Amino acid sequence: MGRVATAGLAGAAIAVTAATAVDTARAADLPVRKAVPIEYVRVCSASGAGFFYIPGTDTCLRVSGRARFEAGYIPVQNRTNSAGDLSQYRGLLRMNVDARTQTGYGTLRAFLRVEAASRVGVTMASGTQQRIGNAFPATGQDALGRVQNYVVTDKAFVQFAGLTAGRAASFFDFYAHDYELSGATAGSDMPSTNLLAYTSKMGEGWSATLAMEDPNLRKNPFYAASAAPTGTIPGQSGLNNIFVTAPSPVILGTNANGTANTAAFVDTVQRSRMPDFVGALRYDAGWGSAQLSAAVKDVNIGGFIANSGISTLTAAPGSATGPVGAGAAAALLAARGIASGSQTDYGWAVQGGLKLNLPWLASGDGIYLQGAYGEGALVYTGYSFFTGYYSSQLTPVQGGPFVQALADAVINPLTGRIDLSKSFTAAASLLHYWTPEWRSAVFGSYGEVGFRRGTREAFSLVNSLVGSTAPPIGAAFASNPILRDTYQIIAGASLIWSPVKDLDIGIEGIYLGTGLLGGRDADVTRPVTLNGLPVYTENRYDTTQIRIRVQRDF
Repeated sequence: MGRVATAGLAGAAIAVTAATAVDTARAADLPVRKAVPIEYVRVCSASGAGFFYIPGTDTCLRVSGRARFEAGYIPVQNRTNSAGDLSQYRGLLRMNVDARTQTGYGTLRAFLRVEAASRVGVTMASGTQQRIGNAFPATGQDALGRVQNYVVTDKAFVQFAGLTAGRAASFFDFYAHDYELSGATAGSDMPSTNLLAYTSKMGEGWSATLAMEDPNLRKNPFYAASAAPTGTIPGQSGLNNIFVTAPSPVILGTNANGTANTAAFVDTVQRSRMPDFVGALRYDAGWGSAQLSAAVKDVNIGGFIANSGISTLTAAPGSATGPVGAGAAAALLAARGIASGSQTDYGWAVQGGLKLNLPWLASGDGIYLQGAYGEGALVYTGYSFFTGYYSSQLTPVQGGPFVQALADAVINPLTGRIDLSKSFTAAASLLHYWTPEWRSAVFGSYGEVGFRRGTREAFSLVNSLVGSTAPPIGAAFASNPILRDTYQIIAGASLIWSPVKDLDIGIEGIYLGTGLLGGRDADVTRPVTLNGLPVYTENRYDTTQIRIRVQRDF
């Protein structure tokens, strides 16, 4: 029995072995399915450090970013209105994507940058960015004007065969606050604007650029005496929203004694009618860089606002009897050689800049020198950059004693014509490395803005007729800030520690002085009057700011 079982098991084993051999032979005849090869990320050294090939393509990509914390302190004792914030804070993130492909025409590049920030405090929360739609404010009682979030497409451009198209830094700019933390000095600095440009290389180190740039980001609004609330001026119904129509008065007729008796309102909202045209000639060499740039822009207004005028021609002096129609206003203005209320003038600016590398002091050292002059182009000259742009009048800092006039232009209420402002700025900045880990910058700037003589006085004549805030000529007018010519001095220094690569820990101190080029203004922080005249006046305002920063780039 045992022998029979043993023989059976041996036979079964032989059968299984034979079957396995047959299956193996058949499997060998089948096609072999290979595993998909793994394509590892390859370094793209031709495009620079940090670039790698996008798998399956010949495009090189670099992803980078930034995290930043800032805090500031500025002494302000005035707590009226929105003033009184001593401390300021900001947290910022930045993400960059740089894609490059080599072609028969050269490098095809696309660059993207997104920035977002949470900013607190009147100084750190940028009124400029809020006015141009990049920042979104909180609306709480204790937060409005001092808490805002900021989200912006900072860069999104394509470069190919000398062409740059998209959102990029203005080709007019040169220094652009490269050595500063706060970016306070006067000077053009437009890191984000929409443009179409062509750059031609002209021999060793030379390049020339012609650009068509977005005009909306380089406008400063017209100065207007005031916008009367609905119902206070006949025919003004619906015009209290000054962001849709910004009324500025024009005197069309006078009495025998020379006082105004007929006026109408011109809409000074600037339309986007022509791009800004920018040209730049640049030279780059081992010793540094030099650039000469120029820009031209249109400065335009709409026509008369229908039924917005008033007249005292048929009534007692000082009384308003009814609106002056747009047609009648245009006819009266035509007698002065102006075809209609709508007009266009042209502002312009020129700038020269020089950068010198100073390796004989220390590796990485350099100095910038820059100057600019413009008419009707405050954002191009960069006057009062720290105060903020895209506003016709601002205080030097929150809680300042008097207002600066920062308009690109004014409608002269007597002639009805556009009067362009004039401004110039000069800046210098020096960077020095004490050691590879420690560096400092010292910087300063001076600027002035002025308006055509007589325009300021002309605004005083519209007071009794249109209910303007402008006072009549006299002692009160002498201490009024309307269209004052002003100057601004900024100086500062910083100390930055970089204990490891791409980490900055720094502190910066700034002095800001703003003054009048003539006369005195009423101190709005001490609104005391005697017989209708201000008791306290100022012709200069000085303040300081301290800012600290911790920043990591990767």
